[in-house]
This record gives sequence, C-alpha cells and structure tokens, in this order.
Amino acid sequence: MSSLMLATGLALIPSLQADERPVYGPQLEGFSYPHPIKRFEFSSQRQSLTMGYMDVAPTGKANGRTIVLMHGKNFCAATWQESIAVLSQNGYRVIAPDQIGFCSSSKPLGYQFSFAQLAYNTEALLQSLDIDQVTVIGHSMGGMLASRFALNYPQMVEQLVLVNPIGLEDWQAEGVPYAAIDTMYEGELQTDFEKIKGYQQKFYYDGNWKPEYDQWVNMLAGMYAGSGKEIVAWNQAQTSEMVFTQPVIHEFDKLSMPTLLLIGGKDRTAPGANRAPKEVAERLGNYPELGRRAAATIQKATLVPFPELGHSPQVEAPEVFHKALLRGLKDR
Repeated sequence: MSSLMLATGLALIPSLQADERPVYGPQLEGFSYPHPIKRFEFSSQRQSLTMGYMDVAPTGKANGRTIVLMHGKNFCAATWQESIAVLSQNGYRVIAPDQIGFCSSSKPLGYQFSFAQLAYNTEALLQSLDIDQVTVIGHSMGGMLASRFALNYPQMVEQLVLVNPIGLEDWQAEGVPYAAIDTMYEGELQTDFEKIKGYQQKFYYDGNWKPEYDQWVNMLAGMYAGSGKEIVAWNQAQTSEMVFTQPVIHEFDKLSMPTLLLIGGKDRTAPGANRAPKEVAERLGNYPELGRRAAATIQKATLVPFPELGHSPQVEAPEVFHKALLRGLKDR
C-alpha cells in the first residue's frame, strides 16, 4: 500500500510542476523584462501594430555606438539580458526589439511575414529614434533577419554580427519537404514546456541542460498556455514558413560591411529536418562546416568558433561569449 502511495505521489509531481508554471498573455503580459518595455506604434499592411522594445543607455563611458539585438524564433528580446548588461557597461547604447508576431509585440491575424518586412519595421523604429548608424547582432532566426537588414540598408550598418544564425544552408534546396502553414499550425497547437525543452536540449545544447535555461522555456511556453494560444501558434506557424522559404545564404557575397561570425560548434539546428528523409536530415545543421563556408563567402568576415558550445553561446557560456564579442566589436 505504501509503495502504491509513493508511486502515485511521484506520478503527480510532473503535473503539479506543470500547474505551477507561469501563464502569459499573447504579448507576454505578466512576464518581467530586464528593462522597461517601450512601444513603437505604427501602421503596416493596413493595420495598427505595436512593437515592444528595450532602449538601454550606456552605463559605462559612452562610446557613441548603438547596437541593435535581433532575437531568434524561439527567443525574445529578454533572452539578451546578460548581453545587454555587458554591452551597456562597455559604453554601447542597446536597442532590443521584439519583432512583430513575437513576444511583447502585436500578433496580427492577417499578416504577410517576410524578413524584408520585419527589416523594414525595424528600420522604421530606428528612424523614429533618430538613429542612422548601428551595429546589428542577430542570433538564430535573428541572424537571417540581421542579414536581410544589412542587405537592404547597408548604409545604416557599420558592423554585422551573426551568432549561430540559422539559414547558413538552404533546407528546401537540400531536400527538406515543404510543410503548409496550416499543417505547422496544428503542430504548434501541441507546443508546451516539455516539447520546447526537449527540442532545445537535443539541438541547442548537445543533450545537456542547466536549470537556468528553464526561465527561457517558461517564457515561451507561458504564451502557449495562455488565452492567446491560437494567435501565438498561428504567428509561429507563419514565421516558420518564412524561415523555410526565404533563405539569405545565396546573397552572403553581397554583404559589404565587416561581419563577425560567432559559431557554437555543437549546434545542430536545422528547421524541417524532422520531416526530411534520414539521409538528408543527417547531413543538415553541421555548424562547424556551415560557419567556415559562410566566412569564406562573406567579403569581410571574421569567424570565431566555440567548438564546445551549442546554439546559444551567449546563454550557455556568457563570459566566453562576451569576451569574444567585445573583442570583435573593438577590432572592426
């Protein structure tokens, strides 16, 4: 009897933990950002939208440079919190927006998502702040967006930094089948804490996990658990299709500004690999090779490999990452 009670009690632990996990609104209402969220209100595609962003002044001696941080698809501007602290301490002004469709920003039901549109929105935000020269740092999907921003607005970008960007290979050209937005939406509706954690543990952190990563999983899972689950899932499906169908790798030779590639070698991120034939999936996401290939294509590229780190070196090993980042920013 006591063994049965013990087994029953242990079985209840995961559900109790799940019940205690945070629930957030569709624009991350209830989540605490490391700095105050400001709002850029604008009209796009015949609708009124609002973009949440942090604007953090230098806490150290100002060096006159502004950095724009672009988050990944499974991340938010808040995930940059340690980078924001380090950069501001070293004299940089830091702008960290949540892109439309993500995190604290509007979740439009009808919106044609494209990297060009998100870059256009970001340029409008910077113009509203009277900023005309920036260093752009993009992580994961944000690397694809940062590349598109640099291609479309090269006069604004004094330096480009790509942190484990996805899109260093063209998955569709490699043989990954297309998935319709409706199909991806049905999959997104099944998203929860455990699914997000499992994916990140496998592809981002080489099977390893640290308790401090949970906060970023809770950040995402909380939106799926809240009242805005359907619109959150819909925008995620739309942006997944955007990532798959809008590669930037074929234009890397047109990037003219100094570009710093910070690449964690344990990363194996490859969107769509789960629906690809086994022989295709096995060759995707080889970041050591992808990083070298990208560095050889970009005119003024500097490659800094982190062989023992994964998809998010700024989260996994902040001291190592920020030392390399600050050196790369200084050496431009």
